[in-house]
Amino acid sequence: MSAAADDRRAVMVERAFRSLPARYLGAPPGFDATYQIRLGDLGHCWEVRLDAHGARVRRGASRRAPDVILGTDSATWLELRESELSGVQAFSERRLYARGNLDLAVGFEGMFRRSGGRDPLLRIHDVEVGSLRLSTLTMGEGPDLLLIHGLGATKASFFDTAAALSDSYRVHAIDLPGFGSSSKPATAPYNASYFADAILGAMDTMGIERAHIGGNSLGGRVAIETALRAPTRVRSLGLLCPAVAFVRRGYHPLVRVLRPEFGLLPHAFGRERVARVFWSLFADADAIDPSVVDVVVDEFRRIYGSAGGRLAFLAAARNVYLDRPDGEQGFYERLSRLQPPALFVWGSHDRLISHRFARHVENSLPGVEQIVIGRCGHVPQVEHPLQTNGLLTRFFARADALDAPARVRVAA
Repeated sequence: MSAAADDRRAVMVERAFRSLPARYLGAPPGFDATYQIRLGDLGHCWEVRLDAHGARVRRGASRRAPDVILGTDSATWLELRESELSGVQAFSERRLYARGNLDLAVGFEGMFRRSGGRDPLLRIHDVEVGSLRLSTLTMGEGPDLLLIHGLGATKASFFDTAAALSDSYRVHAIDLPGFGSSSKPATAPYNASYFADAILGAMDTMGIERAHIGGNSLGGRVAIETALRAPTRVRSLGLLCPAVAFVRRGYHPLVRVLRPEFGLLPHAFGRERVARVFWSLFADADAIDPSVVDVVVDEFRRIYGSAGGRLAFLAAARNVYLDRPDGEQGFYERLSRLQPPALFVWGSHDRLISHRFARHVENSLPGVEQIVIGRCGHVPQVEHPLQTNGLLTRFFARADALDAPARVRVAA
């Protein structure tokens, strides 16, 4: 690029930053966040401070430690400001990186009007369900689609999926209570029924009568429970390595006596230990961007650093393991009564929820569609996003075409 072109780009970038105060949508009382935005190709950074009184922009960095660092290039920054690209799409394409509070990072875009006074492409907002606040990412237009994360994760695990499916759906990626930026009540049971009630309450608050639901791991179990409790409100289920009930439970007596209340005692996991566990979720380490791992590990440690976050994590993990598989009210007998169409996606190398659980699902739901992704671990939407998002897109489209809340089965 010529020097003249560089100068023009720098002027456009400066103009885009200076436009932010006029586009600012405001914030609730008490909100105060400082963003440092680094444009690597220009070699400059800007500071943007947002609070209930307005938006303030300055070139360079102040002594105030930023809550969030956003890094990108000037071309991407201009696309974001001109509304040609969403922040989640830029993040999923690895054109944008973030450090610090991930919700604040992703929510930055939703704090400003787009060019022409249009609404933002996405927003991070709290959905009130009784005394709970469920932090939610909403983006796209079309039929409603809910995405529910797994144990120890947040809605960030579905950013790539939300970006991919937002072309056809109004996507809501939700932090379950106890996780992410949602409320973390100390007396909550953190079991599948509790989470399902929270999801149905969120649908009520957002005015959603029926929705597709996608879920990974614990989120898949919650999606199933939601459909069992309110089948007419679920269009279909896209289940990614769902946490179905364990059939062999050798540690059952030990797990029963372990109390999640221990989580209220201050403790933490070292960064290396968290990173090691995270890497173990995947079959092909080369498929995972190390910079994404850094973000996820930092986010887990930040959330687990709170007593409420520790309690929710340990209680939910205990309840997953103790979920009764057999009997009239056992998981697999109840699963046989599932009404909405469902797609089960398993990972061939999943160390947590083996793809061999497919045979137990088949016994409960003969003919249900099940797919095993080769060389895949426990989080297919992260390890194999193109294939997983393609499977979900086609499945949800088929369910829309059928548009039948009653029992529908698709042969494998």
